[in-house]
Amino acid sequence: MEDTNTYKLLDHINDASDVRALARTQLPQLCDEVRTCIIDTISKTAGHLASGLGVVELTVALHYVYDTPHDILVWDVGHQAYPHKILTGHRKELATIRQYNGLHAFIWRNETPYDLITTGHASTSIGSALGLAVAERNKPKEQRRKVVAIIGDGALSGGCAFEALNHAGSFKDIDLTVILNDNEMSISENVGSIAQGLSHVISSPHYVKLVEGGKRILHSLPAVKDFALRAQEHVKGMIMPGTMFEEFGFNYIGPVDGHDVNRLESILENVKEMSGLTFLHVVTKKGKGYEPAERDPICYHGVPAFNPQEGICSNGSSEDKSYSAAFGRWMCDKAVADRKLMAVTPAMRIGSGLVKFAERYPHQFFDVAIAEQHAMVFASGLAAGGMRPVVNIYSTFMQRAYDGLIHDMAIQDLPIILCLDRGGIVGSDGPTHNGAFDIAYSRTVPNLLIMAPSSRHDLYYMLNTAYAYGKPSVIRYPRATGESLMVGTGENAKEERLSLDKCFKIGQAKALNLSTFEQEQVKASLQDNNAQNYELYELENSLLEDKANIAPSALGKKHKVALLVYGPVALSLEQFAQEQDLTLFDMRFIKPVDEQLISYLAYNYDLLVTFEEGAKLGGVGEHIGSLVAALKGASKAKVFNIGLPDRFIMEGDRNQLLKSLGIDSDSLISTISQEIDSL
Repeated sequence: MEDTNTYKLLDHINDASDVRALARTQLPQLCDEVRTCIIDTISKTAGHLASGLGVVELTVALHYVYDTPHDILVWDVGHQAYPHKILTGHRKELATIRQYNGLHAFIWRNETPYDLITTGHASTSIGSALGLAVAERNKPKEQRRKVVAIIGDGALSGGCAFEALNHAGSFKDIDLTVILNDNEMSISENVGSIAQGLSHVISSPHYVKLVEGGKRILHSLPAVKDFALRAQEHVKGMIMPGTMFEEFGFNYIGPVDGHDVNRLESILENVKEMSGLTFLHVVTKKGKGYEPAERDPICYHGVPAFNPQEGICSNGSSEDKSYSAAFGRWMCDKAVADRKLMAVTPAMRIGSGLVKFAERYPHQFFDVAIAEQHAMVFASGLAAGGMRPVVNIYSTFMQRAYDGLIHDMAIQDLPIILCLDRGGIVGSDGPTHNGAFDIAYSRTVPNLLIMAPSSRHDLYYMLNTAYAYGKPSVIRYPRATGESLMVGTGENAKEERLSLDKCFKIGQAKALNLSTFEQEQVKASLQDNNAQNYELYELENSLLEDKANIAPSALGKKHKVALLVYGPVALSLEQFAQEQDLTLFDMRFIKPVDEQLISYLAYNYDLLVTFEEGAKLGGVGEHIGSLVAALKGASKAKVFNIGLPDRFIMEGDRNQLLKSLGIDSDSLISTISQEIDSL
């Protein structure tokens, strides 16, 4: 329960108009209460922490100065907008953020009247705000709203942001303010009293009138005017880092202390009255107000539930069994003897599992910042130069670099390995982050080898396969803990030893279970020394054992059914396939699909069930269905596709979402059983 005594002001803040009703002297206290609310709430529920703590004063000042929601605030990387959510009527709902049917993880269009633009991916705020500002230009002057873009938390490293800045400079008749929340000291070292004082002077209406008046006076003396303007820029440039933004056509103000709410409010009052393009540089500290987050803002960027008094306790002894960790292990193992191996990632060193690689092989690691398209273009140059680049991008962020997949990788047939982490349902980050579309958007591109592992060992071997293949390759895997491949049974079972030499045969599926019918076919074929049908996929001797434990009522006794599964679910369905006497394939290869195997199954089975944790529309299951439909002859299996529905999947725990979508193991078993019964 919240201690309401802690929130003497915040308890009376129901929207931004209540913020503006406060006295200026009360703003520091409001900031303290907002910060306390974030720490208290997120420590209990999990979520993004450090970014929001750093922008509390700026958020309070913005809502105090601007007439929101009439005036428009466009936030970049929405995880810095927790204070905004608190001040716009969502304080109580903050406890549900990133949860099933709860508050959206980021800014979501029309969640409140304050939110006109959805912001889940970085670097979009300036472009969206520019469009809004141009739209306002078409209204009578007295009806125009102020438009402010707040960018930060690394988002200014994205090319999209600079494209928008460049475009904005071509407009001479719009009002747009861009605020940089600089929480990494990336372009500002001199936040001293001289710089801050000068920022106050430059933003003042008297200074603006003086400059504009001087321009009018010198209009008839172009040579003198040009000299005066250059002198002005040079003087500002000696003290401030804003020359670049001036070149884009913005009036640069800053840097200013982002944690002095009263000074911010005063400067914003001046900025609000300015016309044209304004760039305000605000320096903040990520994690401000919570010492552990200030010391380690990366660790406290996104947090699980924790005790604020103790902080986040990392258990160094627990083994990371995620697919991301398996990828990182392969990279380190392979690099031991291969100096041509290069890792490229767009600002996802930690999430992609590349921390150890970056430490051990710094000259082979490249973090290109939030610039996904550049990651692909840069990798093409590495590959053309004889290197072996491995690009790791989250599935949802690869959508921003689709041209790189086609133009810079596939068309040029370059030996680039593209690893798509977070393929499928990610969970609490919601629709902007779920990797639903990579199978559909990649499998139609020529020259690509595309794979999906069902275990961490398989991911390791697929990386071997892609490297040995030496052509454009894509591997997609989920944000999940992965299974290990085991050798031996019972007490003698142990993890299979990883090998950098083991590769898969291109296109070959693996049979995890063979039905009684299929075992008879295999045995007959092997006795006749004619195993051509079974060279299409891996067979293990254990699959050829008699199955005396199959119940007479097993589903496979009624109909011949084959399950064609991509990803970890293949292993989850193994026991079900054994009990129900169904043939189960871990398909492994999204492209190429083994058409000979599909043809064989189509002519010999009653039902083929496909599963992929990706969009069913345009997915590999539909492709398998089209292959079956194109076969000649009347005796063909029915194809039943299972995948993600044709809608955006909202926030929630990954396992909870899988269940609600009917694609967790139990739901799949129920759905498959019903489909077999309907034959």
